[in-house]
Formats: sequence, C-alpha cells, structure tokens
Amino acid sequence: MASPFRHPPVTLHFMNVGRLSSAALMLSGVAAAVDPKGVVAALHLTADDARGVTETRAGLGGTYAALGGWALVSREPAADAAVGVTWLGAAAVRIATRKIDRPPVTASYWVYLGLEISCGVMSLASATARRRGVKKAAGQVPAR
Repeated sequence: MASPFRHPPVTLHFMNVGRLSSAALMLSGVAAAVDPKGVVAALHLTADDARGVTETRAGLGGTYAALGGWALVSREPAADAAVGVTWLGAAAVRIATRKIDRPPVTASYWVYLGLEISCGVMSLASATARRRGVKKAAGQVPAR
C-alpha cells in the first residue's frame, strides 16, 4: 500500500497563497479608496486637487480592490492569473524605472518590489494549481 504522504497536497497550499496575494491587492485598493491622500503620500505621488484624489480612489483604489476581490471569491484560474500578472507588471515597470526615471532607491522601494514579485509569483502558482485541479476533475490529467 502506498504512503499517503508520497505526494503532498501542494495544490491546496498554492491556492491559499494565491488568496493571500489577492487579499493584498484588494486591501491596497481599499486603502487607496478610503485614504487616497495617505496612499498618495506613501507612494510619493501628488493629488493636489479633488480630481487628483478622485483619480487615486478610482484608478488605484477601485481597480485593485475590484480585481483582488474578484480573485478572492472566484474559483477560476484566470482570476489568480490576472492578479499575478498585475503584480508582476508593477514589478517589471518598477525595475525599468531604475534606468528610465532613476528614482532614489529607499528601503520602501525594495519592500514594494519584493512584495510585487512574491505576490505575483504566489498568484501565478495558485492559477497553475487551480488549472491542474480543474483538468484533473474533468479527467484531462492522468493521476500520478
């Protein structure tokens, strides 16, 4: 009889880290919607008038809260993939700005970059695990 521990259930683990990444994206969006001036200050942006504050709430707040929230409640692999690509897109542009804009590199720069990369990878791992689970349930992937 084969040991039940031969192939650990990593799929569940990956789905949980994907949910963590989605929650982080959603909460960053909620923070931007609720406290746009605080987010603007933390990200070194400017929102000098009501329109700038509105754009922060909508562009950062609404977009990230909706995408992260959708991925939290959805069981579709595409939801996790969308969150992962969003995080990794932010990380890629942050890296590119080192040559383009030459921003001062502070501790927060590295923290944000690390979070973007790790959350992106977690979400893509979750999407892959979900996709395998869907295929397995449909009988498209042979059992190991």
